[in-house]
Amino acid sequence: MRFSELEGLRVGVWGAGREIGSFARQLAARAPGARIAVAAFDDPPREEQARLALHSPDVQVVAAAGAAAALSKCQLVVRSPGVSIHRPELRELSAAGVPVTTATSLWLAEHGPEGVVGVSGTKGKSTTAALIAHLARAAGASVALAGNIGSPALDLLDAEPARLIVLELSSYQIADMQSGPEVALVTNLFKEHTNWHGSEDRYRAEKLRLLALPGVRVAVLNARDPVLAALGAGAAQERLPAELQLLRYGSPEGWDAQADGVRHAGRPVVGAAELPLPGEHNALNLCGALTALEALGLHPPLPRALSGFRGLAHRLQTVAERDGVVWVNDSISTTPESTLAALASFPGRELVLIAGGQDRGQDYAQLAAALARSGASVIGVPSTGERLVAAARAAGVPAERASEAGDLEEATAIARSQARSGAVVLLSPAAPSFDHYRDYEERGERFSALARG
Repeated sequence: MRFSELEGLRVGVWGAGREIGSFARQLAARAPGARIAVAAFDDPPREEQARLALHSPDVQVVAAAGAAAALSKCQLVVRSPGVSIHRPELRELSAAGVPVTTATSLWLAEHGPEGVVGVSGTKGKSTTAALIAHLARAAGASVALAGNIGSPALDLLDAEPARLIVLELSSYQIADMQSGPEVALVTNLFKEHTNWHGSEDRYRAEKLRLLALPGVRVAVLNARDPVLAALGAGAAQERLPAELQLLRYGSPEGWDAQADGVRHAGRPVVGAAELPLPGEHNALNLCGALTALEALGLHPPLPRALSGFRGLAHRLQTVAERDGVVWVNDSISTTPESTLAALASFPGRELVLIAGGQDRGQDYAQLAAALARSGASVIGVPSTGERLVAAARAAGVPAERASEAGDLEEATAIARSQARSGAVVLLSPAAPSFDHYRDYEERGERFSALARG
């Protein structure tokens, strides 16, 4: 369904956040004959209710227990991405024939795939999306950045038309999308969000459905990720449409990250010292961005085009330096794999890692082995810190370099006492934040304040 087809409909929304707020604004302005009749919340937030009431003064607010019955009277339900399509209430709505969608999906159906790059993956999608936008501007294209990063997609209805639109897409948005972008880029696939999707296999399947959506012409895949490398070959071939063009990065035939920088078909293009962000994973993100731009016929002048690019907040962000110790906020690293990449970003440096957070059954064996090999220290914070510290000691990290803390405040105090001049204190939690913080941003901001304090 397209946004322009909503005129006259009785619409329901479920959840809060930027996408729902954007949808309410655009519906009131562009489809005045439609109305939001029902708003469902698990825990109704007063601010969100007030915002909805500005555009839909007669909206009926219901809790989750009464959501299915109330929303079944609507002709369309727009869910916040955080509301899982696997909830029994949404399954009940679908069985009753009520379409369920997201604001991003409505915008994509309205705009069409042309000139849209959709970027997804477990980690690296925000940085890759930001790199695509930055480099496209350097190549002379007009660009809009939206989705999880930048503006909500529906806000683009108010913007000047752009040559290129870059959408960062989460698995929550992809799970029920009905049409896709012209170019779909997937950075990697790790175990994540199993509570929303129900299982790791379903998470992967719902992430990868992006590649088979109508409108997708090119798939850009990281050749170093084993799941993505298998696509298009052997038993995995049937997952992808025959007409889909496959482009891979992270391999010698295309854009590739090597110790001396970024190469294209074996030819050096960007030297290691010219890369804007530390770490091999960020060099790979750049390779993905360049591959996507190449698919659209855009060729930024390298390495000059990288000038002025800055990393995103809470992602390997240096937040303090005192007494020769560098404090780095990588709060957005919520999986062991992303923390492994963060550790590898500081070769030859003494490291003190602060990690731990919400328990989602993470396997810390590889991370623990890397800590033992590197000689790093680790300080575990609740709720998974105890498991991580135990795994680190089992892997050979001496007890004096593997300690537990009751909270982030105590962890930073321990780190301050351990770190010598020249060391890096790295918050890279390898777990989500929701057991103690609103989100990774609040956790990162708290760490940054403690580091500066």
